Amino acid sequence: MAKDAIKMSGKITKMHTSRDYDVLLENGLTIKASISGKMSLHNIKMIPGDLVDVELSPYDMSRGRIVFRHK
Repeated sequence: MAKDAIKMSGKITKMHTSRDYDVLLENGLTIKASISGKMSLHNIKMIPGDLVDVELSPYDMSRGRIVFRHK
């Protein structure tokens, strides 16, 4: 995790590819997010409706990286 990354929770609303998703954040914004390298390495699958943790860069708040899927 980058030291200046902003961590937020959200819900997957749409799946574009197996790596790219639309995520509705807890503050009401929808962003594009891709899965992190460890999640693809361990073949963690996600479907719309899953609750996830997302890291956002303070420089581009419209894209993020999914780092955790809640059970």
